[in-house]
Amino acid sequence: MKHFFLVVSVSMMAFVAVQAQTKPKLKVVNPAAVQIAKPAVGILKNLEDSFSYALGLNIANNLHQQGIDKISNAAMQRAMDDVFSKKPFLMNEQQSTNCIQQKIQGSMSKKNELVKSQGNAFLAANKKKSGVVSLPDGLQYEVIKKGDASSSMPALQDTVVAHYAGTLINGKKFDNSYDRGEPLTIPVAGVIRGWTEILQLMHIGDKWKVFIPSELGYGERGAGADIPGGAVLIFEMELLAIKPAIAK
Repeated sequence: MKHFFLVVSVSMMAFVAVQAQTKPKLKVVNPAAVQIAKPAVGILKNLEDSFSYALGLNIANNLHQQGIDKISNAAMQRAMDDVFSKKPFLMNEQQSTNCIQQKIQGSMSKKNELVKSQGNAFLAANKKKSGVVSLPDGLQYEVIKKGDASSSMPALQDTVVAHYAGTLINGKKFDNSYDRGEPLTIPVAGVIRGWTEILQLMHIGDKWKVFIPSELGYGERGAGADIPGGAVLIFEMELLAIKPAIAK
């Protein structure tokens, strides 16, 4: 099960980008059966060329995902030459770390501003739609199906059982308990702020469409590769059951 309701920290270190790729499923491979692809015609004349190019693709793709769209090839080559040739470095380790963090944070902040601007525009238009209820903190919801109005509503200390489908404003799906065929069981206080607030307004059987501003979701950090920083989250939420906290 994906745990999108826990705050996910985003790595800010570019030198771990090589290890940031999704891990494949493990399987036993006969070493003798492994075949190395033949080098492409041109610059990839041997295995060293192919490895170097593959490494460049890996690093560049990860940097691009973090909002970096330009580097100095000459400066990067100089750094590699200094390491491999054991020459004096132009930066110490602390300076290098600070520089990487500053650049990535700046790039991600710029990227987040665009995402947040689009989200705010979406929420501003959405709140004007018929049937949409807008709360003082910007949280919005629309009733899809009414449940048992006579049932109790979850308290902060309770645990709930709920089905949900989560998407971004562009329709991209990032999590869906219906697809897994298993509802989520989680403490009301153990989810993002938007969920914690909206759950305490629902009755058992209610199914709502909920629109969560980024500050009530995952904020500037986002969550993993699927939810960018500043993103508005849309959930179809269905409250199935409440498990009251056991009084001590």
